[in-house]
Amino acid sequence: MSAAAMSAMGFTSSKDYTRFKTHIPIQSFNFNSSISLSIRTNLGPFRQSFLLKRNKGENFPMFLAFSGDGGDGVGNGSSSGGGGGGGDGGDGNEKEALWMLAEAGRSVDSIPADLMAAIRAGRIPKSVVKRYLELETSPFLRWLMQFGGFKERLLADDLFLAKVGMECGVGMFTKTAAEYEKRKENFSKELEIVFADVVMAIIADFMLVYLPAPTVSLRPPISLNAGRIAKFFYNCPDNAFQTALGGTSYTLLQRLGAIARNGTKLFAVGTASSLVVGTVMTNTLINAKKAVQKSTDDELENIPVLSTSVGYGVYMAVSSNLRYQLLAGVVEQRLLEPLLHQHKLMLSAACFIVRTGNTYLGSLLWVDYARLVGLQKAHDVE
Repeated sequence: MSAAAMSAMGFTSSKDYTRFKTHIPIQSFNFNSSISLSIRTNLGPFRQSFLLKRNKGENFPMFLAFSGDGGDGVGNGSSSGGGGGGGDGGDGNEKEALWMLAEAGRSVDSIPADLMAAIRAGRIPKSVVKRYLELETSPFLRWLMQFGGFKERLLADDLFLAKVGMECGVGMFTKTAAEYEKRKENFSKELEIVFADVVMAIIADFMLVYLPAPTVSLRPPISLNAGRIAKFFYNCPDNAFQTALGGTSYTLLQRLGAIARNGTKLFAVGTASSLVVGTVMTNTLINAKKAVQKSTDDELENIPVLSTSVGYGVYMAVSSNLRYQLLAGVVEQRLLEPLLHQHKLMLSAACFIVRTGNTYLGSLLWVDYARLVGLQKAHDVE
């Protein structure tokens, strides 16, 4: 459709259609007079006529789907099987997602390029597009979705930020309670270790929610020159147990790869946080206590820096990694959300309860693990 023809029909558009394109994107056309527009197509499932009527001065979105060769357009439903769409499921995702945008009066230029690319690849169902439009109504969430990692997680779970707040908020209290439960009468004697453990746990809590959280994949295609290992991990989900969106599937090996990849990241996070915050802070407090009390008591011993840091990294890579992957992918996404998806308040409360219990369990396991491997010593009760 040429620009001259469009002008003759009495509507305007920001697009230039002087060249024939495979996909003509969604546009909002303004009709300067009352008009009835009849459209007839002969492309696959769109082989039918449409009659659009609007009064003078009204705007409405239009989605026109054409194909240069009649076999690869948006509307023909005959995907060649590649392109990340997953065959017919991918084609269906693309058409439904684009119509969702059309119904909302949105053009393809008004949404992020990575999201539009995923839609055209058939990896995004209309439910994700709907969630994006809902999240975008909040100025804070619209700003936060500018960052790729947050956008992928918010589109997969609109309670993601609430879960971060739950984890970090209760982490301090549950960690302190668990430390007291395990140390009992020695709690005050080991206060330096307790304080460092709590600070270290709060820092780690954010990453324990962030890394294993289910995501909507918006990553660009991997380079053809990438190695075999890089390509394998590129195709792995962020959560080993997350549900696959329509047009996407994961093999058992890819799900195991998600556990290994997250374990590696959490090992680095745990080691670094323990090294910089936990161990250094603990030793600083112990030395300060010695100076104040002018004591040389053997009970006030500096903690070994490297072994403690590596030990905490191993704990996060194994225990924390598995527990949080199961929590986010199985308990929340597969059990609680299908059951309570229409009751957000109840869903939030259920997530709060299970995350509080998981945090408390993790604190108990850490104290036992630290004593088992010799990272911390239990004082004898006098």
